Amino acid sequence: MYDHRKLGRELALFDTDPLIGSGLPYWLPDGAVVRHALEEYIRAAERRAGYRHVYSPVLGKRELYERSGHWSHYRDDMFPPMELGGEQMVLRPSLCPHHAVMFRSRSHSYRELPLRMAELGGMYRSELSGVLGGLTRVRAIQLNDAHIFCTVDQVADEVAGALELIQRAHAALGIEPTRYRLSLPGAGGKYVAAPELWRRSSAMLTDVLDRSGLPYESAEGEAAFYGPKIDIQFTDSAGREFTLSTVQVDFHQPEQFDLHYIGADGAKHRPVMVHRSIIGSVERAVAHLIEEHGGAFPAWLAPTQLAILPVSAAEVAHAEALAERCLELGLRAEIADHESGSLGARIRLARLVPYQVVIGPKEAANDHVAVRLRDGHRFDSLPVDEFLSHITELIAANGTTLW
Repeated sequence: MYDHRKLGRELALFDTDPLIGSGLPYWLPDGAVVRHALEEYIRAAERRAGYRHVYSPVLGKRELYERSGHWSHYRDDMFPPMELGGEQMVLRPSLCPHHAVMFRSRSHSYRELPLRMAELGGMYRSELSGVLGGLTRVRAIQLNDAHIFCTVDQVADEVAGALELIQRAHAALGIEPTRYRLSLPGAGGKYVAAPELWRRSSAMLTDVLDRSGLPYESAEGEAAFYGPKIDIQFTDSAGREFTLSTVQVDFHQPEQFDLHYIGADGAKHRPVMVHRSIIGSVERAVAHLIEEHGGAFPAWLAPTQLAILPVSAAEVAHAEALAERCLELGLRAEIADHESGSLGARIRLARLVPYQVVIGPKEAANDHVAVRLRDGHRFDSLPVDEFLSHITELIAANGTTLW
């Protein structure tokens, strides 16, 4: 495995600067492409699964987080409040209080449930400088988050559906978890004091895991302060385990925010809130992808998908025409012309690019390309239309297969 902190900088994906501050990485153009492709994949997958996307502010009044429980249970990890016009404003440590308020802002019928609300939004943690590093421990986080408001009878299906969505994403990204963990409360005052709610929510998650057939381990003391969760664990290049994806069942915040829906009987009922994240933070997900793939990302994620290599100046016009066609198809292509070095040197420089396309005199004359795949496979001469059609279909499928 690679160290993403070193390789990510070498590949010009991200960097940091002391003038901006520790734990606040910035994304360079190639890294921004990876991040954007990942975010678009997540949004599309969520839309197909029936989620509606929202935006919410990255600030909230202290009172909001007092109501949710974050202030009493999570205050040490939050940035200090800012005094504004006699009110205390806080950079949010989580998106769930905002989504709870958004659900509460409209009346809801049981016919609308489950209501799946998703957001790729910013959140902030006041991490100590000694634990910050690369993209894995940062102070400004872009979180892939969602909250499902549903009836008690719908919880099991929603948790199972979230797990399926997570597994499909892992397959598309070419990554495999180390283990599944059922994270339960432990001793101490870290958790909301509601024994019956903990019992119900823990039993629900246990039942879904048992029926899924997935191997899992239980771990006390790893739950969120408001409820138990299924954590999907991965291991980084240093052998440290971390949580990438998670599903949580929450009876607490619907109570705190007095959420309700109108049932078939015309009475008010309390929904259950299922928290779900497919890839956790974008930063941590990209860090793991860098380490797992060594910069050789699946073709749909690669910053450059095609390297176009004209053999000489005579083929440059053909290379430019091919690059234009790629742009129209939504493919990311770059030309490495003959002035960049020998053909062999240019191929070596493009070693992480999924498709290396050579255009010589014969290819230019016949509207063909000679294709080299990143894994070493070669196709001496293919019609351009056939080649582009094939790889466009492969890339659109969000898989890990090159050909």
